Amino acid sequence: MKLFFLRHGLAGDPAEWRGDDFDRPLTKEGRKRLKHQGKVFAKLPLELDTIVTSPLVRARETADIVADALDGKNRVVSDPRLGPGFDRQRLSAILDEHRDAETVMLVGHEPSMSQTIVDIVGGGRIDLKKGGLAYVDVPERTALRGTLVWLVAPKVLLL
Repeated sequence: MKLFFLRHGLAGDPAEWRGDDFDRPLTKEGRKRLKHQGKVFAKLPLELDTIVTSPLVRARETADIVADALDGKNRVVSDPRLGPGFDRQRLSAILDEHRDAETVMLVGHEPSMSQTIVDIVGGGRIDLKKGGLAYVDVPERTALRGTLVWLVAPKVLLL
């Protein structure tokens, strides 16, 4: 199975945000960059079966922008397990619910996204930047062990 890990785009500064962090949105610049990145994603052979997103506003906005670019708005599913505390165990439960999907994009947050990737690939250090995308190939879903095929920084996607 193919897993694509997408960190949400640029969001407002948490120190300056006056509301609940759950509701902190993408910035205007963050939305603009993601729209451009979505056009790049549309040129890639992603062939997503589903897009599973954290319910936090900035992640949901990210998933919706990308889904629009991929004509996949009806494939976006919100799942609270992709919020704070996301890990390999929660990923396994999410994938169990989407067992028919061969290609899944997960939209979430740091540091849990990078740590989950590290856990799946068996070690290393990964820093998934805001708007960054990682592709992990998992040959056997039940083992949840895989290979990091690529990790793309958002700056590369903006070229």
